This record gives sequence, C-alpha cells and structure tokens, in this order.
Amino acid sequence: MAIDRKSLAMPIPVRRALRKLGEDIRDARRRRRIPTKIMAERASISRTTLNKVEKGEPGVSLGIYATVLFVLGMHQRLADLADVTSDTVGLALEDEKLPQRIRQPSKKRSRGASERDE
Repeated sequence: MAIDRKSLAMPIPVRRALRKLGEDIRDARRRRRIPTKIMAERASISRTTLNKVEKGEPGVSLGIYATVLFVLGMHQRLADLADVTSDTVGLALEDEKLPQRIRQPSKKRSRGASERDE
C-alpha cells in the first residue's frame, strides 16, 4: 500500500480517525446488506471512490463522505461534529474571559438638558 505525500503531512491521530471512519462506513454498509455497486450508484460515485472512502483515504472530499453517510442514513451526526455546545475547550476558554465584576455605567448629567429646563 503506497502512502502519498498528503498522508505523510497529516497527523497520525487524524489518519487513524479517518481510517476508523472508513471502516465504520464499510461495516454500516455491510450491516445494511448493501452491495458496493448499489452503494456507489446511490451515492453517485464510482466503486473505486467508495473503496477509498471505506479505507478512510484523506484525498476523498468531505462532500463524498457526507453523501455516503446520507445514503446510510447517518448524515445527521455529521452536523454535530463541531457543535458549539459540545466544544468543551472552546466553552472553557470563553468562560475564562468572563468579567469578574460587572459595573453599572455611571449616569452623566447632561448640562444642556438642565440649562434648557430652567
């Protein structure tokens, strides 16, 4: 199996995550008893591209992964991958920036209004 230059620059945990995603997609297709030919037709991709998806190859576009997940009925989870409510690091950093005190703005008396009232 040849590894391309893009894969070498990619962090190992990312490569592992893509490989796992591909394996999970393959397993989901098999559990649904969908042959590769039919799966590729439903996703409007070639069987070669489906094979790349199921191997978790990084050169395959995110749109193709999303389409394959749609065919499997699993696309709704894709929208939640970077959901702000589950971003624990981002939420913690945001909480650090919260002010320690909240002061009420001081009311400045406008001289123009009081001089007109007199």
